[in-house]
Amino acid sequence: MIINYIGAKEINGSLIVLDGVKDASFDEIVEIEIENNGRRQGRIIQIDGQRVIIQVFEGTESISLKNVNTHLTGHPMELPLSPDILGRTFDGAGRPIDSLGEIFPVMKLNINGRAMNPVSRIYPRSYINTGISAIDVLATLIRGQKLPIFSGSGMRHNDLAVQIVKQAKISDGNENNFAIVFAAMGVKNDVADYFRQSFQNSGVLPKVVTFLNLSNDPIVERILTPRCALTAAEYLAFELDKHVLVIMTDMTSYAEALRELSSSKGEIPGRKGYPGYLYSDLASLYERAGMIKGRNGSVTQVPILTMPNDDITHPIPDLTGYITEGQIVLDQSLSGKGIYPNISILSSLSRLMKDGIGEGFTRHDHPALANQIFASYAKVIDVISLSSVIGEDELSSIDKRYLKFGRLLESKFINQAFSENRTIEQSLDLAWLLVSSLPRSELNRLGDDLLDTYYRDEDKMEKGKVVLSAALDELSKD
Repeated sequence: MIINYIGAKEINGSLIVLDGVKDASFDEIVEIEIENNGRRQGRIIQIDGQRVIIQVFEGTESISLKNVNTHLTGHPMELPLSPDILGRTFDGAGRPIDSLGEIFPVMKLNINGRAMNPVSRIYPRSYINTGISAIDVLATLIRGQKLPIFSGSGMRHNDLAVQIVKQAKISDGNENNFAIVFAAMGVKNDVADYFRQSFQNSGVLPKVVTFLNLSNDPIVERILTPRCALTAAEYLAFELDKHVLVIMTDMTSYAEALRELSSSKGEIPGRKGYPGYLYSDLASLYERAGMIKGRNGSVTQVPILTMPNDDITHPIPDLTGYITEGQIVLDQSLSGKGIYPNISILSSLSRLMKDGIGEGFTRHDHPALANQIFASYAKVIDVISLSSVIGEDELSSIDKRYLKFGRLLESKFINQAFSENRTIEQSLDLAWLLVSSLPRSELNRLGDDLLDTYYRDEDKMEKGKVVLSAALDELSKD
């Protein structure tokens, strides 16, 4: 039996307070009828005895304490799903906005998800190729992993997100089993149009499900957006056996919406004004990535967030780093040099890459080569610090070789065109060319068998610097 509740006790922003409500459930969807002004939806976000607080999706404009009738539906918010969601664009609450009609659902799933039994999880192994050398070689994205990107103001993280969507593919090459779910939160209209047009023009739209929440949309919709996106991803992965890559940008907008909602409920704030449950709330999203025994699909997450004031100790990146398996950090100094993507390789880390690269996955030389690049570039940073004290002219010949290696690594390996899609073999071959600019005696992370196979010997390098530059130019081509 549906009971209508006439009127409201309080209205505060997008919240309505009702008294005398029986048998209500947390996250339950309610329908709100406004006299002479249509119907809206909301959900119960707090229960205190028979007092409930309802968050209205479309806002409380034109609602008074007397002109509103509310009834409980008895179920949480559910997303209608079918294979036809591929290639479609939805708003943050899962409603189609691409003028292609409604979705005729095969099933409806609770957007809050179903917790994965840890015993049923499969350890992630195979990698996802992004076509970006700095990620594929040095911070490899593993299928089933959650690997965030930490960006800052003014950086090209939107371009990086689009490039990953355009270029990402699974290692076994079966594109029919690969799909992408893209969720944008709090973006401006021009950015939303950029995402739409980029996916359309690149031809990847048929395998992408897009959720767009605009900056002028209600904040409650911003809180629903990642949950709708992950529900769609779980359907594609665990019902249709697809490998799904979920890209969510910007998680900072999501956290700020959560802070605003928490403040409107009168909750005691935590660090920087964010609610004390920010960690568990983010974990409820990030932990929906993974692989399950008995299912062929997987959900991989790449959440993108802009660090307020470029502060990596801010609560949002700080808590995200605790929950996820590494991070890709974008560097302002590299951006100032005109390098794209401006990935700080020493600050970036993929904790699962060690088990998803090497023989049988990427190439047998990959683990040792990645370790050598990290070690050599760390030496470059030390040499730069030394040169700032004594001057570059006073450096030893070996130190000058390291400086040259650092410049080449930044300009030829980390830096690549927005439209450039490198295979893992191209990226590894390019890395070998770069480490070959150092004396063989300095490459102590590489065994003699690998050096004999891949190292460009000094005689060949000394015959003319054209050999190295020509090879680098060739590998840098589309």
